[in-house]
Amino acid sequence: MKRITLTLGTALCMLLPFVAVAQEPDSLAHRQDIIREARALKNIYKTDEAIELLSSLVRPESLDEDVFAELADCHFQNGDFEGAAGTYMLLSQKFPDNILYQVRQMACLYRLKSYPHAASVGKAILRRDTITNVATMVGDSFNQMEQYDSALVYYGLSLRKKPFNESVVSKVAKIYLGRKDYDAVISVADSLLVLDPDNMTVAPIKGLALYSKGEYDSAIDVLERQNSLGNDSYGVHFFLGQSYWQTKVIYKASEELKKAWQIDSSDVNLAISIASVEAEAFKSFDKEVRPWLDKALEMLEPDNAALSRVHQQYGRGFYGRPDSWDNAIMHYKEAYRYNPKFISALSTIAYCNEQKKDYRTALEWYYKYLKVAKPGSNGYLFAQERVDYLKGELFMLE
Repeated sequence: MKRITLTLGTALCMLLPFVAVAQEPDSLAHRQDIIREARALKNIYKTDEAIELLSSLVRPESLDEDVFAELADCHFQNGDFEGAAGTYMLLSQKFPDNILYQVRQMACLYRLKSYPHAASVGKAILRRDTITNVATMVGDSFNQMEQYDSALVYYGLSLRKKPFNESVVSKVAKIYLGRKDYDAVISVADSLLVLDPDNMTVAPIKGLALYSKGEYDSAIDVLERQNSLGNDSYGVHFFLGQSYWQTKVIYKASEELKKAWQIDSSDVNLAISIASVEAEAFKSFDKEVRPWLDKALEMLEPDNAALSRVHQQYGRGFYGRPDSWDNAIMHYKEAYRYNPKFISALSTIAYCNEQKKDYRTALEWYYKYLKVAKPGSNGYLFAQERVDYLKGELFMLE
């Protein structure tokens, strides 16, 4: 939205399309009656009728504060934020001592997503008076423009006046979270949690920061407390499950990740995580692991890394089952196709063929692995050992 710089005359044309300018001056009593009636109509949401009534009082040569203030409120109530912003701007220019008009103009501009103009008006207000909500909205405007340093300045101004505003604290914490400054996130969160340790907005953000920092036990402490308080949000269950997984408490990881799935089943990586956790718990591949892999495969958009992970997990499920070597081979081939850096798939495919007694095919795959593996590594030495063994077996068969 362009900066609004209207004269009174042009504003009347733009903002009041059905202005009916009276030919004769109204008495003060008549004016008051019309304003009172328009106000009553506005209060029952008949705003179009209220605007029509008020328009009859508009005079091109003057700006009646009471009339225009009511008109601005009607425009705002109608959802006509551009009309409201323009009217409040005229009022603030004509009556600069009334800071309310600037505050409402800024609110309209923010609703219009005219963030630079909203920030500019907000800063002008703050030069006159440090109003907490105005400082917050200026911060929000900069946040929306991804000018995070400026956002932090005005959020800081807001917090100096109202330090325990959980909404502002959470916004500041999320900015630091985006920068991966986890110590700053924890410090900001603690500034509020010291007096409100069970806050359900800020505490989960601290839990996420602790998880991201690798302090899984501390993350569990924070998130389990939220769990016990009834915070049934996706983030609490998801990161609690991930933290338990990292600390090898597999049954709890499975329980929490499945709770997260019940809240939001749109994340393919969550389905893969659950499959992996169930596999680590030695659950039945067919009953407990494979269904989650099937869900993931159905959800996947073209994403080679994720597809490779899914096929790896399928391969692990079929691997070692006497009747499933072919299935394991197929999935390891797909895993390698989607992720050529997954070179251990080559030796696994070779070993599967070896178990099928298809020694020549096994040798081909061991050779493929040796071409890309690091000489001297455990995998390389294992493959060399199997090559020597298979050569001997084939010699005996011939």
